[in-house]
Amino acid sequence: MTLTELRYIVTLAQEQHFGRAAERCHVSQPTLSVGVKKLEDELGVLIFERSKSAVRLTPVGEGIITQAQKVLEQAQGIRELAQAGKNQLAAPLKVGAIYTVGPYLFPHLIPQLHKVAPQMPLYIEENFTHVLRDKLRNGELDAIIIALPFQEADVLTMALYDEPFKVLLPAGHPWGESETIDSTQLNNKSLLLLGEGHCFRDQVLEACPTLRKHGDEGTQFTTVESSSLETIRHMVASGMGISILPLSAVDSHHYAPGVFEVRPLTPPAPFRTVAIAWRASFPRPKAIDVLADSIRLCSVARPNAA
Repeated sequence: MTLTELRYIVTLAQEQHFGRAAERCHVSQPTLSVGVKKLEDELGVLIFERSKSAVRLTPVGEGIITQAQKVLEQAQGIRELAQAGKNQLAAPLKVGAIYTVGPYLFPHLIPQLHKVAPQMPLYIEENFTHVLRDKLRNGELDAIIIALPFQEADVLTMALYDEPFKVLLPAGHPWGESETIDSTQLNNKSLLLLGEGHCFRDQVLEACPTLRKHGDEGTQFTTVESSSLETIRHMVASGMGISILPLSAVDSHHYAPGVFEVRPLTPPAPFRTVAIAWRASFPRPKAIDVLADSIRLCSVARPNAA
């Protein structure tokens, strides 16, 4: 049994296709197939169920893949420690963030992080929470920036900052005369929301329960099937409706002054808690500490940013 063979079966389990798995492992398909078969013969079990149209894990294969991922992670930790010596800040860090945090945090985070860890460049990915969760678990990412609640076995989390929600109005909207917007006012208005699968959409509906209630009763909401808050901002600017954005996204745009008006929601104002999550076994805890400290120093995370 070799690390190469373990990498073959883990990659094949992820891709469920011999050709794509071989491409990711930078070997020919016959080489990967032979390696997988050799390991199965050694273990005396079938790890994969093969058919002309699909490659699936067998029940015993699922447990083997889980253990193989842990072995590969530990092996990678050995390589990183050997490469960087005792300096945990001297190797790239693979960081993921949800779509509604990444675009607004990274422009502030990267310069801040570069001051304290210039030898630790970031590999960055933005995605949905469930995708980031899977990539963190299988070692494709070292840390992810998500919104709480977030729970995963053998994963640690650390709250970083609270971020209030704001109401974004097109210029000249009648609500611009109000100092605050009560969530009950949103019941029968054209509210622009992110599509299904975005945790921020769920957080807005949870923070404003009357929205969900009236949505169940047939109130029409305009839902933007997009991964970008910027698409929603453009639609608000055009007069399509109003929206609720996290504070960090409110001023991050290229529109001239006077296109939007921003109002807080009536206290107690809803907010989200942004956090960092990483595997408990990750061998570079100092890198996580430096990343978390740098995020807290960013302007989007400071209390006076509100």
